[in-house]
Amino acid sequence: MMYKKLIYVIVCSGFLGACQQQESNISSSNIVTTTQESTSLASKSVLQKGEHYYFIQGKYDKIPIVNKKYPVSKDYNPGEDAVAKAALLKLQEAMRKEGFAIASGYSGFRDYNLQSYFYNKYVETDGKEKADTYSARPGYSEHQLGLVFDLWEDEQGTLLEEPVASKWLAEHAHRYGFIVRYTPGKEYSTGYQAESWHIRYIGQEAEEIYRSKLSLEEYFGVEGGNYRD
Repeated sequence: MMYKKLIYVIVCSGFLGACQQQESNISSSNIVTTTQESTSLASKSVLQKGEHYYFIQGKYDKIPIVNKKYPVSKDYNPGEDAVAKAALLKLQEAMRKEGFAIASGYSGFRDYNLQSYFYNKYVETDGKEKADTYSARPGYSEHQLGLVFDLWEDEQGTLLEEPVASKWLAEHAHRYGFIVRYTPGKEYSTGYQAESWHIRYIGQEAEEIYRSKLSLEEYFGVEGGNYRD
């Protein structure tokens, strides 16, 4: 949709001028532990509540969980994760070497207020029910973690949808620590329509998630789907 393209351009200008780069930081205070049975490769996952968001201790790293069931606190404002950004640059360069048109610009970190702006614009255009299928309500966006990037085909903010490039990304993102977060056929689990351009930094375990062919929710056995209300 054209209006989405224009809004993403706004993100780029704000991002390039303002976003700080830093390691993601997970607080261990006020931890609440619950055990969930999993049908995934991770046979048993422990969902914990940190200071700002829920997370799971993966095989190698702590994995933040943000979806329509598990929010991130309004005041969490870490900026762009430096490790994720470094991995993104390597991924973009690899795609260019393959001959794909990949812009240097992208949509990355968004704080609560910026996500609120986007979401409200989408609701005005498409209505709340439709907007909820492709845009997170404020406080429920992975972009607020600083670990998510929406790839562009050009500097005007055209989201990556070209079929061959999208296929390559889906099959190779894990080599750089990413997963394509919202894939076809997993809408019931992720709560969102498929987005070929939306990648989430996981780290070393990304390869195992990719090989499993499961969504992040399915792999770790955590609740996904729609909002509780």
